[in-house]
Amino acid sequence: MLKITRSIIAILCLSPLCLAAQSAGDSKPCMPCEQLKSLQLPDVTILSAEQKVNDTIRGQASWIPVVVVKAPYCKVMGRISKEINFELLLPMTWNRRFLMSGGGGFVGYIQNGFRNYVNEGYATAGTDTGHSGNEITAEWGLDNMERQLNFGRLAIHRTAVVSKSIMRTFYCGGPDYSYFHGCSRGGGQAMIEAQFYPDDFNGIVAGAPAYAWPAIGAKFTKVNQANYPNPKELKPVLSNDNLKFVQQSVMKQCDALDGIKDNILNDPRECKFDPATLPVCPDGKSGPGCITKEQLAVLRAVYDPLVINKQEVYPGFPVGLEAEQGSWDVWIAGTSTYPDQKGMPSLHYFFGTNMFKYLVFNDASWDYSKYDFSNFFKDTRYASAYLDATQTDYSEFKKLNGKMIMYHGWNDPALSAYATIQHYQAALERDKDLHSSIRLFMLPGVLHCFGGPGPDQVDWVKLIRDWVEHNQAPERIITSKAVNGKTTMTRPAFPYPKIPKYDGKGDPNSEKSFSAK
Repeated sequence: MLKITRSIIAILCLSPLCLAAQSAGDSKPCMPCEQLKSLQLPDVTILSAEQKVNDTIRGQASWIPVVVVKAPYCKVMGRISKEINFELLLPMTWNRRFLMSGGGGFVGYIQNGFRNYVNEGYATAGTDTGHSGNEITAEWGLDNMERQLNFGRLAIHRTAVVSKSIMRTFYCGGPDYSYFHGCSRGGGQAMIEAQFYPDDFNGIVAGAPAYAWPAIGAKFTKVNQANYPNPKELKPVLSNDNLKFVQQSVMKQCDALDGIKDNILNDPRECKFDPATLPVCPDGKSGPGCITKEQLAVLRAVYDPLVINKQEVYPGFPVGLEAEQGSWDVWIAGTSTYPDQKGMPSLHYFFGTNMFKYLVFNDASWDYSKYDFSNFFKDTRYASAYLDATQTDYSEFKKLNGKMIMYHGWNDPALSAYATIQHYQAALERDKDLHSSIRLFMLPGVLHCFGGPGPDQVDWVKLIRDWVEHNQAPERIITSKAVNGKTTMTRPAFPYPKIPKYDGKGDPNSEKSFSAK
């Protein structure tokens, strides 16, 4: 498909009024919002355009917070091609910046995590990536190459291009700066943009990126085979007692290595915990202070890298926070006590099986328990071609003066922090000056995108904006933890490979007590 560039977009704004507004840096609309309904763009349908004020926006999922937009804005709903639906929110007082949101999981509905930024003058957008559904199922992709390609490679790019075209019409001028921020699948989308469409965004934030999809699915499948040996019952081998026992054992051995006993490992690589040293349950019966051979096999499947035909496909997961709510119980073991998730198969199960059924094999009857991995590389060649963002050459993005911040929670139970580190190290080997355009931050004690005992709140938008617009590269960023709206902890994070080190005195809940190691 033809790549749409900035020069092509520019021809959509050539009237004298438009050019005058551009040169003056006007931040007000030059036409009524409702008039956008009749806008004609190639392969685009504007479904609605209406002005809003004091608007309350509710997300399509329960976990998406309600957003109140007090600033007046123009809400545009549109469709690209057959079924890439998007939302574009255009403030009446615009700061000439575009901020686009990534999506999570398999997406399936419009996800715009930055609706509240309209109050600060940003134009924001989100998309369903070309299909209807939910985050954990992918039936929509069965034998549908267009949907697969939209989800894997095209929807974010096309939505960005169309959004800028609409901005050029509405404001008589395009954005001075464009930003993208996503976590998980959204982090993978961020890397797709940096690698394949480097002129879409000036600044990109990629959190806990899902960038190697079949490899991730293979790792999940290996864990599922050990934890759910019977596909007809889906009874997990691991129990919550196991998770508590393992975490207690890990912390007993390693929590004090960083100088603070707080259930947070500043660098899990320093912990040499071996699950094989745990007591084995007598007579093979599971108990609270021991593990069975079957349970050890599951732990090995999680902690050890997945190696196929002598090639590492996906790394193991770091130790720590196995029993934290929202960690292994939801993602790996399937033992969650959440009211709406009790007894559910794990998210590894959902994502692993759906990925292989509908995006790799196009076979709804595919049985994870029988897969032997021997033909993995051949089986996944097509899916990797449109899903993966594994290229380590960021030279084009760098030439355009693009900046990207990557981050990952050390104890992410969904996507291994080691995978992101491996990608960054490979890119760094290719370009020794990579840090001038891309930096990685590891967050101790943080789960998938957020959560966990570690400080997980960071103003990533401000950091990437300062880097792009003021050349203030992030050196020492401050992360925070809030409970019931009150900040309970702050700690610093440093560009990889530096890690925070407690100075041995001072308040361990204050970032001032830490330096770079």
